[in-house]
Amino acid sequence: MAIPASKTELADAIRVNYLKLRNDLDGVPEALTREPTLEGHAKGTVMSVHDPVAYLVGWGELVLKWHSGRSAGVPVDFPETGYKWNELGRLAQKFYADYAGLDYPALLDRLATAKDRILAVIEASDEEDLYGKPWYETYTLGRMIQFNTSSPLDNARKRLRRWKKQKGLA
Repeated sequence: MAIPASKTELADAIRVNYLKLRNDLDGVPEALTREPTLEGHAKGTVMSVHDPVAYLVGWGELVLKWHSGRSAGVPVDFPETGYKWNELGRLAQKFYADYAGLDYPALLDRLATAKDRILAVIEASDEEDLYGKPWYETYTLGRMIQFNTSSPLDNARKRLRRWKKQKGLA
């Protein structure tokens, strides 16, 4: 899918990528969701199915936090308080830990809620808000949303589909 360049394209990319991933996630037996056999983000690492979902929830909720802070005129720490852009692996570990206590169905619900809230932000924004001006450094709000929603949704789906094939779940 091409990089979204409009409000409609961004919302569509999130909806399509979420639905595809959710369909694949719903086909994973809950008993396997904590098994650390899924290819990790860093070469040579493994994680559970629960982990990339926690990662997606973490980034989705972080996007909402950024938007809320900016909308309220409050300074926002990018990417997150206590983290620099070159520490995204450490931030991913934080997301895994933050949502480790949620069972799989609750985690999937949290992902759906974050997606719905992000789509509401997009719907409430106009083209100028999303793509007409820089929002963070040189990036527009639409691009920042895309970097942290539709793209990682697609990446997670590809990783999950490979894992499901290996497990005979495809």
